[in-house]
Amino acid sequence: MVKSHVSVEEQAMANSTIGERLAYNDYTTIDWLHDLVKDSYRLRTIHDKKSIRGKAIAAFDSSSGWIAAAVIGALTACVAYIVDICAATVSDWKLGHCTSNPFLTREACCSSQTSISEPPITECELFKPWGSSYVASFSIYVAFALLFGITSASLTMLTKGELPSAGSPDAKDEDGVEKTAPAGKIMYMAAGSGIPEIKTILGGFVIPDFLSLKVLLVKAAGAVFAVSTGMCLGKEGPFVHISTCMGYLVASLFPKYRDNGRKMREMLSAACAAGLSVAFGAPIGGVLFSYEEISTYFPRKVLWRAFLCSAVAAMVLKGLNPTGTGKLVLFETNYGTSYGAVHYLVFVVLGIAGGIFGGVFCKLNFLWGKSFRKYAIIKNYPVFEVFLIVLATALLQYPNPLIREPGDMIIKNLLVDCKTEDSAESWVCQNEARTDGNWEYIGWLAYGTLAKLALTIITFGIKVPSGVIIPALDAGALFGRLLGQWVGGISPGIFAMVGAAAFLAGVSRMTISLCVIMFELTGELEYVIPHMIAILVAKWVADALGKEGVYDLAQNVLGHPFLDLDHSMGYIQLEDVLVEELLPPQHTMEQITIHVPASNKVRRELLEEKLVQLESRGLMDAGLVLVQNGQMLQGYLAEGELEFGLRELGKLYPADAEVRLLGDAEEGEFDLSSFVDRTPMVVCAKAPMEYAVEMFGKLGLRHLMVTEEGTGKLIGVIIKKRLVAYLDALKHRG
Repeated sequence: MVKSHVSVEEQAMANSTIGERLAYNDYTTIDWLHDLVKDSYRLRTIHDKKSIRGKAIAAFDSSSGWIAAAVIGALTACVAYIVDICAATVSDWKLGHCTSNPFLTREACCSSQTSISEPPITECELFKPWGSSYVASFSIYVAFALLFGITSASLTMLTKGELPSAGSPDAKDEDGVEKTAPAGKIMYMAAGSGIPEIKTILGGFVIPDFLSLKVLLVKAAGAVFAVSTGMCLGKEGPFVHISTCMGYLVASLFPKYRDNGRKMREMLSAACAAGLSVAFGAPIGGVLFSYEEISTYFPRKVLWRAFLCSAVAAMVLKGLNPTGTGKLVLFETNYGTSYGAVHYLVFVVLGIAGGIFGGVFCKLNFLWGKSFRKYAIIKNYPVFEVFLIVLATALLQYPNPLIREPGDMIIKNLLVDCKTEDSAESWVCQNEARTDGNWEYIGWLAYGTLAKLALTIITFGIKVPSGVIIPALDAGALFGRLLGQWVGGISPGIFAMVGAAAFLAGVSRMTISLCVIMFELTGELEYVIPHMIAILVAKWVADALGKEGVYDLAQNVLGHPFLDLDHSMGYIQLEDVLVEELLPPQHTMEQITIHVPASNKVRRELLEEKLVQLESRGLMDAGLVLVQNGQMLQGYLAEGELEFGLRELGKLYPADAEVRLLGDAEEGEFDLSSFVDRTPMVVCAKAPMEYAVEMFGKLGLRHLMVTEEGTGKLIGVIIKKRLVAYLDALKHRG
């Protein structure tokens, strides 16, 4: 007996037409339909038991998704609390230290001084700057920023991994000879926001070790130091990655999710909501963000569990109180004034500016990733790139008092309402109250907007944990506050708030979720309509400059396979093509076709030869098609199952044994028929290409058989990666 690598449910499926299936390989696609049927076998097994124990097991199984969602939310909030506290403290070390407790933030240090002094002291004496002169403070600021940047990048290097190439199959050189499998690509699992990779995973692909405990820990620690550098990045994207890692680790404790790729992705979609919930204190916005921006498959039950996961995360974070305010709202505002019809024009202008900013940012960041990061010294030494960008950021940002502090503090300062009593000490309000002219202040606002645009372009994509949400909000708030200087009768902070939303909409193309996030972020329900106007205009303008948002372009730069159904259908509808356009070349079909004789058995040597050919192509999603009686389709045998059958089960059989692929096996036969999918999905070669795109996108197929019109004979096989490569070529051609 050879121990099987499959679950009990898979073994139960061995005698069905679905076929037994092994765990998914690296960078392969999951089979959504197969996993759906697999879960049905599991449910029937559980609910067949009529005893009290069986009913208890069924009840626990039904509630396990809710339990997992609640645990994920609570643990995500705990990690977010630690990261928030550490990032705030470490970031302030660039400016000075608290003499009473070096682990206190500047704000907490000054608050403790005020509480023990009678009467309160207006100037914070407990927080001491490192240098007494501007040059000394500047130098120490830069030195600490470089130290934090190198630390974050060095931690990120610990998550280096190699993935198989996702290149197009059936590639040939100039002489028509098939190329060998392309070399795998290097990937740093903890780098960037993680959202492009999560979208790839939720779209049905497998990225090994991306959601491991090691990556979670490195991501959290790296985010602390990355944010503390002052670079144009945020921890909101990394929080989504951290919550998804937590979702994977918790869900893996339940066999229901661990052994089923489809079910696991349901829980990962719910976990994503917790990430944004703790990042912004926006539980509803987090749910909508997961639905609108990240998830491919989001049925109603996932919505409910995402709602619970996000709510629990918000409740636990509120209880832990990392901000010290006892509130979830990060940037609470109360402007006390309303807007008039004339201000709608200003909101439209902010939307246009946000769309232009987002479109320009996406194009330039894409070109930067394709050009600058291709240089050998940058590609081979990513820590050096981080060093250069931290240095450039510190030199450009420190002279400007508006952008010297961390990104979330920049937004908080720019959203201030100068009509309130507690705003007297605000540097922004002091400059706006000047009667001798504030052109220097206006210059700082303009300088800050341009600096944020330039620095965010070169920063997004470096090898540290980083997100793009906070920098986009910063740039929008700077521009909105700048525009507000010429609009009378209303607080400039309102335009900073709406401008922040417009700029982020232009970068990410978020709409409904962003509007809700801004409401939860500021507590200003009255300004929902201005946000809606600016966000819609920003999206329209940005889409006119380029259809893809920053996360879609990041997937292209990183080379992750992803079937974007919305964008893909737009390209296909402009082309008059049929499914036969995707048929593999004749030599490829010869390599992957097995003509099964009437005995339903083939020589082992033939299968060994076919397996070597499949492996040489570097496509672990590939497989063999089984035909009989003149190319009539009989089944599909994936590479992973073929390899396991020959290399593991085959140890018990001689090298010249015949292998059964179809029919009922007899005692002692080398039988691989249980691995054969006898019911693969089929489409006619003359069907419109839209059929294939919809079938892959909506059904989550790994492969699609193509038959000849009229005869029903098999003439081709399409795997998901081949369709993705074809769509990418269409997109770049367009």
